[in-house]
Amino acid sequence: MPDPHASAALRERMPALVIVGVLAIASVLIALIGVTPARVGATEVLGDERTPGEAAFIASHRGGGATAPENTLPAIAAALAAGFDYVEVDVALTADRHPVLLHDATLDRTTDGHGRVADHTLDEVRALDAGSWFDPQYAGTRVPTLTEFLDLLTASPQRAIVEFKGEWEAAAVQAAIAEVSARDLDRRVAIASFDTRTLALVEAASEVVPRLLILKHLPDDVVAAAAEAGVRGVLADRKAVARLPEVVDELHAAGVRVIVYTLNKDAQWDEMTALGVDGIVTDDPGTLSQWQQIVADAE
Repeated sequence: MPDPHASAALRERMPALVIVGVLAIASVLIALIGVTPARVGATEVLGDERTPGEAAFIASHRGGGATAPENTLPAIAAALAAGFDYVEVDVALTADRHPVLLHDATLDRTTDGHGRVADHTLDEVRALDAGSWFDPQYAGTRVPTLTEFLDLLTASPQRAIVEFKGEWEAAAVQAAIAEVSARDLDRRVAIASFDTRTLALVEAASEVVPRLLILKHLPDDVVAAAAEAGVRGVLADRKAVARLPEVVDELHAAGVRVIVYTLNKDAQWDEMTALGVDGIVTDDPGTLSQWQQIVADAE
């Protein structure tokens, strides 16, 4: 038979045991929350899903390359000051694996240097003039580093789409994402790439920083491609979307946002807005903003 005295003692201890158990569970939950931040949803980083005819967000292409040398701090500063929703920049790796803002695989078009970016060290790239080709007033403008861009973005309320050019290795991705996280920009910077392996490395480096899959051509099952890449949105060529306009609704149904590039004419803006795309990358964000306002006023 059970010992009545032992049973009474156990009943007296039960409230304390329950409290201890609850506290233990709470401690585990707090620890898990502390080390595993919530993933960013599509709405948080890319806004609400657009409907046909609703204005898309505006992303200033190559850091605002219409007003100053593309992918330079003057261009980015002007785009941020103008208040556009997003600034879009391109980031390539130097020979010594430092991320710098350059679109092309070579230096020739936008600097006074020559040859492949990947064949030059950071110091060599930083010594180049990245402004004179655009206008003499920008002579001496340097190729920015990723950290310089992030510091500039930190001082603004805007967001950024950062394309990792080419294929990146794990160490370079981890170092870049660490710079993003160090500035608390995890929910304001989306990393885009054509390369799914690079995007997988971004996910391994951070479950918070959102990713975008860039598509020049749409696969037969774009929804499955987005799901396999684990991305919050696709950044697609306008012509590809125009050929298969139904993909906008299909991706929206899967909770994936649709951004199109690079649209510089009102006919293109009208075509994609009518489909309900969520974002438009453009070289002329000022005129697009004015166009959206005119359309809104006319409704």
